[in-house]
Amino acid sequence: MILDQIAWSDCLVFLLCLVPQLPIKVGLFETIKCGLTALPFLLLRLPYQLVRERYFTQHDQKNPFVRQATLFQDLVIRCVRYAFARIPASIGKVFFSKPVASPFFYFRLLRNGHFHCPTFWREVHREGFSGIYMIHDETARPDIVVYYCHGGGFSMGSAYFYMEFCMAWLDLLKAAGYENPALLALEYTLVPEATYPTQVQEALAGYKWLLTIAPSPERIVLAGDSAGATLILSLLLCLSNYTSLRNKMPGLAIPISPWTAIISSKNRNTPSDYLDADSLRLYGQQYISTHASADDAMVSPGRCQDLSWWRRASPTQGWYFIYGAEEVFAPEARDLVGLLKKSGSKVEAYEEKGWIHAWPVVKLFLCNSRVERVSGLQRMVDVVVERLPPEKID
Repeated sequence: MILDQIAWSDCLVFLLCLVPQLPIKVGLFETIKCGLTALPFLLLRLPYQLVRERYFTQHDQKNPFVRQATLFQDLVIRCVRYAFARIPASIGKVFFSKPVASPFFYFRLLRNGHFHCPTFWREVHREGFSGIYMIHDETARPDIVVYYCHGGGFSMGSAYFYMEFCMAWLDLLKAAGYENPALLALEYTLVPEATYPTQVQEALAGYKWLLTIAPSPERIVLAGDSAGATLILSLLLCLSNYTSLRNKMPGLAIPISPWTAIISSKNRNTPSDYLDADSLRLYGQQYISTHASADDAMVSPGRCQDLSWWRRASPTQGWYFIYGAEEVFAPEARDLVGLLKKSGSKVEAYEEKGWIHAWPVVKLFLCNSRVERVSGLQRMVDVVVERLPPEKID
């Protein structure tokens, strides 16, 4: 199921879903305060900067993203950049929460002519974790399973916000020849309700449950974006230390724009990306809390320099990293890819030129043509097919 790109009507409905939730979740005073604070940006700085940089700046002096972005993409990313740097996480959390994301998703379905969701899905609540399980045919066993952890700086985001992205992935897997692809999107506890190691423990519990669902561990693909990619990296390091699980490693890992080093001097702002280094440092410190060090490999996998540990932690069919060349996390991602290559692990990386953080997700929602919108997902599907080819499941 691949829906149309985001339209202005979708933006309006999203706001209609969001506005009633803000006073309920964060209070009327905080909502009004946030709105008033944003007005100078929305009414003055945003239109001024947008017009100046798009129409009165020479092409070679524009940042790489603006050079190839449409007006709609440019406008949305500027707003996201402001929100990430200026809006408190307590408010940002509401944007991606179930009460907002779920009705918005169903409006998107309706606008695309679907009166019910064509992909079967259900909430999963088991001891130690919660999530959303989706599958092509709920009456049959899956032949490939994706375990997805969403991004959001550990402070915001939800599996419900990623439902459209995850269902598009399933659709492409089905088209690639898999008989019954499935996906579990982990709904891990956000900061400040819980900090490290709670999220890693929940990811581990979800993986153990998937071992009872998947035909074999090798038919599991671990994937996640941003903070979610951090979780899958931490999970793999964790699995390799369990005697009972080290022989049940997944087949493939696909970190999307991974936040490999939680606190790093290399995580610097770029002219193109919407991430903000100061906000990232704050979110990272809140995630670590007092339970670990920023140099602990389990909390900050990019700090692990032990090649033998990475060899043990590597999936049976290796790694596929995918990120934007212009994003904040690119330098640390390149470092980890280089380290994994030194360890002897099978690793491949792809950088999208001119693009930004979590671009496979961003493109699905903001690009025009279907080919461009699913280009990131299609790359990942192609790698899954290459490493874990479709096969008949008895």
